[in-house]
Amino acid sequence: MTKREYTPHQQNIISNYYQHLDNILLGRIQELVSQIYLAETEGKRQSLWKRVEKTLVKLKIPDPIRQHLLQKKDVELLAKNLEEWMRSQ
Repeated sequence: MTKREYTPHQQNIISNYYQHLDNILLGRIQELVSQIYLAETEGKRQSLWKRVEKTLVKLKIPDPIRQHLLQKKDVELLAKNLEEWMRSQ
């Protein structure tokens, strides 16, 4: 397999993406919080909580906190934690 060569511009874009990945993921959780509030069916909420779980793993949220949030499935609790995480950025 050949190694992909990137232009300096592409390297800069890739570097910026990874430097801001935490902010990108926090933004994704913000969107998911809104979608969970607006979800009309339990199936849709379950699907959104699975996406929250994947995003929390990528954010490297400690296991006990992540498990607590996913066990409670309380969107207000998630929003409060999100607010704290965003303040610490």
